[in-house]
Amino acid sequence: MVKRILSFAVAISLAAALLAGCGEKKQEEAQTSSSSAASTQQVQPSQEPVNNYGDTGGLKLPVVDKPVTVSWMLAGETQNANDKAVIKEIEKRTGVKVDVQMVSAANYADKSKITLASGKLPDIMEGVPASEINALGTQGAFAAINQYIDQLPNFKKLYVDENPWVMKSYADDTGNIYTWPVYGLNRDVNHGILYRKDILDKNGIAEWTNTDEFYQAIKKLKEIYPKSYPVASKTGQYIFRDWSAGWGMGGDETYPMYYDEGTKLWKLATIQPEFKAMIDFMKKLYNEGLLDPEFMTDTQTSWTAKMTSDDKAFVTYDWIGRLDMFYNQVKDKNPGYDLRYGNPIGPTGLNKSLPKIINFGLVVANNANKEAALKMMDYLTSPSGSELISLGIKDEEFTIGSDGKVTYPELKDLPKVDISAISDKYGCFYETMYLNVDRRSVYFNYTEKEQEAQDKIVKANKLAPLDPVLRFTDEQASTISDLQSALDKSGVEFATNYIMTKTYGDAQWNEWVAKAEKSGSKKLEDTYNEAQKKLDAAK
Repeated sequence: MVKRILSFAVAISLAAALLAGCGEKKQEEAQTSSSSAASTQQVQPSQEPVNNYGDTGGLKLPVVDKPVTVSWMLAGETQNANDKAVIKEIEKRTGVKVDVQMVSAANYADKSKITLASGKLPDIMEGVPASEINALGTQGAFAAINQYIDQLPNFKKLYVDENPWVMKSYADDTGNIYTWPVYGLNRDVNHGILYRKDILDKNGIAEWTNTDEFYQAIKKLKEIYPKSYPVASKTGQYIFRDWSAGWGMGGDETYPMYYDEGTKLWKLATIQPEFKAMIDFMKKLYNEGLLDPEFMTDTQTSWTAKMTSDDKAFVTYDWIGRLDMFYNQVKDKNPGYDLRYGNPIGPTGLNKSLPKIINFGLVVANNANKEAALKMMDYLTSPSGSELISLGIKDEEFTIGSDGKVTYPELKDLPKVDISAISDKYGCFYETMYLNVDRRSVYFNYTEKEQEAQDKIVKANKLAPLDPVLRFTDEQASTISDLQSALDKSGVEFATNYIMTKTYGDAQWNEWVAKAEKSGSKKLEDTYNEAQKKLDAAK
C-alpha cells in the first residue's frame, strides 16, 4: 500500500466544497431520517432478549432503538450486494440496515474524489487520503470517533487500550480521530525470496542461511546452467524496496524513507551506506551474470516463463501465492517442480513486517446517522461481528469441525473456496467492512508451502521492526509531496545506472549523495524527524 500524500491546496478545496454543501445535507438528513423510520422493509429491533451472537465486546445489541438505514460506499465487484445474507444479518443483529453502495475498484478513486468534492457524502466511505482526513474532519465533514468512545467498547479496546499509538498517529492536534482503522488484515508473511528447491536439491546445493551462502549457491547454479541468470525480477524499481529490509532499511509504505532503530532517526534510504552496500551486492551479481539483465524491465509473462523453466532462472522475490500457482501451471509437464520460500538475504537476515493496523481512510459522515453508523461499525469490530463479516453466519453458511477448521457445505464443489467465493455467495469480506479480520478466514487458509513460509520467518523471529506511523502537518505534507517523489525517482535512476555501468564506483556514489543533498534530502529527513519528535512527545 502506497502512502498517499496530497497537497494542502487539494484538502482546502475539498473542504470548501464540503462546507458549501452543509445546508443541503441537513435537509437531506432530515428527510432520510423520516423516510427510514417509515420504511416497511426495515427489520424492527426486538424488545425481547436477543439471540446469543457470541462475544460482542460488551456492546449491547441491537445498537439502535428504532430502525436506521446507513449508506456505505466501498470498492468491490459483487452484484446485488444488498441482497446477500451477511448484509441482511447485520441489520437483524444491530437494527441498522446497511445500504452498500459498491463502486468498481477500477473507478473507486475517481468516484471518491467526486463524492468528497460534492459535499454529499454517504454515511460511511473509504479511501479518503490520510493527508486530508483531519483537515476535513476539523471542518466538520466527519464524525470525531473519540467523542463517542464510551459507546464503542471494541474501538476503545483495540485503539485506546491495546494500541494507544493509533490515537497519537491518526488524531488531529486537538485529539480528535476521524478515521476507523482496519485490524488484522495482513498476513505475517506475504512476500519474500522464492527459490527452486527441486533444482537446488537436484544439484546438491543446500538452501542458504546468510548472504554469502546465497551468493555461493547462485554462483554454483550459474556454473551448472551457464545460459541461465539465476536471479530474476519483475517488480522493476521496487526491487530496491523489496530487498531493503535485509540491509536494515525498512521497506514498508514510507520507503525510501525509513526509521533507523539504532539512531532513532528517519533517513532517506538511497543515500545511506547500507543502500550502497546493497547495490554493490546487486552490481556484483549483475557483473557475474547472476542477476538477470532485464531485472528492471522484465514483464510478467517473460518472468513467468523464466521461473517455470528448468534452466533460465531459479530465485526471485514475489508473493507467496506464486508457490502453488506456478506448480499448478506446470505440474502436468513437470510434476517435480517445487518452488519454495527462502531465507531472507542481506546482513540483517530479516524480512519486512506488515502492519497489524491499516488506515484505509475509512470515515463516518458528521450527520444524523453518525451514532448508529459508529455503533454498527463497533459491532463489526467485535469478535462476533468479525466472525460474521469474515466468515459468514455460523451453522447456516459455515461450520466449524472438531479440528477447528471452517468449511462451507454449499461451496464444497468449488476447486478453491477463497475470498471472492464467499463474498459473491454470502456478502462476506467486502472491502473495509472487515474491520477486524477473523484469523479463521479463508484468507489465512495457507497451503503447505505458504504455511512453511509463515513458520520460517515468524518462528525464527526474522521480521524487521515496523516503522512508526507519523502524523504530518499540512506544511510538512506539502514538503514531503514536493521532495520525496523526485528524490525516490532520482535514487532509482542512480541505483540502476550504478548496477549496470561497470565503471561506476565510489566517485559516482559520492556525486549522487551530493546531488541528493542539493535536491533537499536533509530537508526531507528533517521533516520526518520533526514529526517523530511530536509523536514522541504526545501523551
